Amino acid sequence: MNDKKMDMGRHTLEGNPPIDVILRHSAQAKRLSLRISRLDGRVTLTLPHRAPEREGIAFLRTKEAWLRGHMQDMKPATQVAVGHAIPFRGVPTPIVACAGKRACLLQDRIVVAPARPAAPQIKALLRNAARDALAQASDKYARQLGKGYSRLSIRDTRSRWGSCSSQGALMYSWRLIMAPPAVLDYVAAHEVAHLVEMNHQPSFWTVVAGLCPDYERHRRWLRAEGDHLHRVIFDD
Repeated sequence: MNDKKMDMGRHTLEGNPPIDVILRHSAQAKRLSLRISRLDGRVTLTLPHRAPEREGIAFLRTKEAWLRGHMQDMKPATQVAVGHAIPFRGVPTPIVACAGKRACLLQDRIVVAPARPAAPQIKALLRNAARDALAQASDKYARQLGKGYSRLSIRDTRSRWGSCSSQGALMYSWRLIMAPPAVLDYVAAHEVAHLVEMNHQPSFWTVVAGLCPDYERHRRWLRAEGDHLHRVIFDD
């Protein structure tokens, strides 16, 4: 059954700063729930279908301290534009415009053509760089295991950094190219390990450790810093 949601409206928590909250009813919700988007910081309060708005606002006020604490801890979004810097292979890299028709990735800067919007140019560059790096890492680890995968795809996923299907198809988030290279390699090792163990049992982690002995350090980096990669905004 689809979880049908309907905008009720908005409520503003006064304070410094004021917080705008979207209020929604959900036919499937059993209780009140509060969510902060890790992508844009949007706050949504979901109420059961018949719950009155005043009940939701009262709940919201009880959670205000928690809400402000989490919002304060969130790193600000980074808009992709000339003059800004975005992470590339784990290093903040400035975006510059240079006369020419083609964008390119250099060791110390990202160059875009000034006649076109910067964000689509950079997104295409990062996707291509990610595909190359992830294919190279996946090939390396697959050879070590004596396994093959059926295909490799690159997407802009929000809930996971990679996946491996039962048919051996690998999928990765292209945003991994913004992470340190060792983190990208760990994600490739993790997904390739599923070619041997399609689970997360201890035997799976033994395979991962054989490919990437310090994988725990890279897992911790993703937990601590991964949201920042999703908060690099490529929309014009």
